[in-house]
Amino acid sequence: MRRPPLRILLLSSVIAFAAAAGAIAQPFDLVLANGRVMDPESGLDAVRHVGVSGGRIVELSTAPLVGRENIDARGLVVAPGFIDLHQHSLDAASLRLKALDGVTSALELEVGAADVDRWYAAREGRTPIHVGVSVGHIQVRMAVMGDAPAFLPGAKSGAAVRAAAPDQIAEIRRGLERGLQRGALGVGFGVAYTPVAGSAEILDMFRVAAQSGAPCFVHLRYSGTAEPGSALQGLTEVVALALVSGAPLHVLHIQSSGARSTPQLLEMIVAARSRGLDITTECYPYTAGMSEIRAATFEPEALARRGIAFADLQWGATGERLTAETFAKYRQQGGLVIIHSNTEEIVRAAVAHPLAMIASDGLTGHPRNAGTYARILGRYVREAKAITLMEALRKCTLLPAQRLEKFTPMLKSKGRLRPGADADLVVFDPERVADQATFEQAALPSTGIAHVLVGGVAVVRDGKFQEGVWPGKPVRGPVP
Repeated sequence: MRRPPLRILLLSSVIAFAAAAGAIAQPFDLVLANGRVMDPESGLDAVRHVGVSGGRIVELSTAPLVGRENIDARGLVVAPGFIDLHQHSLDAASLRLKALDGVTSALELEVGAADVDRWYAAREGRTPIHVGVSVGHIQVRMAVMGDAPAFLPGAKSGAAVRAAAPDQIAEIRRGLERGLQRGALGVGFGVAYTPVAGSAEILDMFRVAAQSGAPCFVHLRYSGTAEPGSALQGLTEVVALALVSGAPLHVLHIQSSGARSTPQLLEMIVAARSRGLDITTECYPYTAGMSEIRAATFEPEALARRGIAFADLQWGATGERLTAETFAKYRQQGGLVIIHSNTEEIVRAAVAHPLAMIASDGLTGHPRNAGTYARILGRYVREAKAITLMEALRKCTLLPAQRLEKFTPMLKSKGRLRPGADADLVVFDPERVADQATFEQAALPSTGIAHVLVGGVAVVRDGKFQEGVWPGKPVRGPVP
């Protein structure tokens, strides 16, 4: 056998020695260089170079790294991508706005879906960011009661006005069990929209969730401060149901349901957690909400109990404030209406509370669909200094991931910026990031978000959304 020439042997030895010494290394798929890396899990806040390969973060380095593709993040913050636990609109235009707002995972966990497999199949390979869904008590109840498919039941629909017979309760239960077996992220409840579904029915469904260890995502039955039917009573109901059933509980948009009683609701949640209850909550940084005007929550007596006048309602399509006449007209027609019912002081206190995660409750026609996260970073961190930047990032990334990860282990690799975590990342200018959307122009994208990576793929590059790029994956619970 002929031996290789001496020069080849020597070159091979040099390469082997250099590789062993670390002088020669495979380039990363992508390197984010010179950015201010902020990780809410470890507390890291320092300039680092981030090496990404195979859709994951591979290395955080103080020394420069070599990448096949490089992004200079000098002067910018590099953070985990935002995880939105409460997003309704998932059309192409909304997902574009979410990406431009730094969101890498948008999850529909309140209304949810009745057929979880169909929901995921309809979106597979077609989303720029990750998406996921709960199995929804509202949606399953509507199907069992024979209602036509809709986002929410109308005030006169079967799901809203018909008590469920024992065989229907069993059918709703089977629908929730089936959804959890098919990878739903939990069970969604909009108890305010199904007022005839009493505590006994909801307890039955909490028990379904508890059997799987799945979290319950709940819009409280009541809002405001008037008794009977206050937000305090609504929270008391679901705390009791969680305690009896053993189901983990997540209370949706605490500032929207609570209004002036929000501080008391937050105190209750703190107290319940101190006694071992697995309960969390969220808020969004706007003084107005939005919902379907035909829903039970807009029955005139319900509005009066909450202290909401017709002039507090704004028709999203035209921007007009409603009167008794236009309220009746639009309620007959149906559509989304904005509800001006809160104060800036209440919202700011909720945003600053240590337990309150940030979630948008995003719906087309409301500025929260486009600007929630930039508004937190610009208005409440930079301008108002209501919270620190690291605390804001924790509320937008780590806390949502931790809410889900016990039931959905794949979330253990999201919401963090460390080797091994998913390369879902947002890069933004802390001095420029700001929301632009208003109640009159709700689809204006945020500014100051420079780059957004989803699984290591840029869906926003140099502030521009990348058309035709679909790296989003299903965020899905365990499927047997």
